Amino acid sequence: MSTDARINHAAGFILHTYPFKETSVVAEAFTREHGRVALIARGARRPASALRGLMQSFTPLSLSWFGKADLKTLHAAEWQGGLMAPQGRGLMCGFYLNELLLRLLARGDAHETLYDRYAETLALLAHEIPPDARAVFFERILRRFEKNLLAELGYGATFDQDAETRDPVEAHVRYVFQPERGALRAVGQGGCPVSGQTLLDLAADRFERATTLVEAKALMRALINHTLGAKPLYTRQLLRDLTELSP
Repeated sequence: MSTDARINHAAGFILHTYPFKETSVVAEAFTREHGRVALIARGARRPASALRGLMQSFTPLSLSWFGKADLKTLHAAEWQGGLMAPQGRGLMCGFYLNELLLRLLARGDAHETLYDRYAETLALLAHEIPPDARAVFFERILRRFEKNLLAELGYGATFDQDAETRDPVEAHVRYVFQPERGALRAVGQGGCPVSGQTLLDLAADRFERATTLVEAKALMRALINHTLGAKPLYTRQLLRDLTELSP
């Protein structure tokens, strides 16, 4: 990130806020050119504060701040419009994306391509989808974002090549996927079980097959867990509970 003491009109989204002292909040923001930034929004909890209604997730903002410390001071925020906020299950999926970014992005590392994908994904999550098609629609969106996020952060995996022999993955063969190595033929090997067809679909960014969605979900979970460590994702459990409660 730039070492300048003042940044003006940076495009960004609020990922999370928490109270700071009596009337302020700390906002964790994801910005296009400066990555993840922690900002003190002074007085934002006061009823008359101009910042109060803007410190919300999924709202495109223009953010201005100053300070050289890790915790910057927000001095202006402007709503940019042009994006509907997700609702219902799409909203929970949005919070899941936010938690992934909070947990996986280091502060100050710019990821402009990832920022654009995040904005595009939020727009998709806000689409009006028939009830009987929502589950599959959201699963495809989440799997694609997880894959792109891992690749952007340098944890991208090679899905279409056997990690041991370097031979192309075969659609009809069963494999296991080890986070540190990659795809291996499932002969006495430990790892996340997955079909060759699913690996080829992941490599091609295809999520149409029902089996691919099921296996890709387990594989992305294994890779993200390996990256995150032991601490669980709270929104993942909420999404699981929501699915179990659905009629």
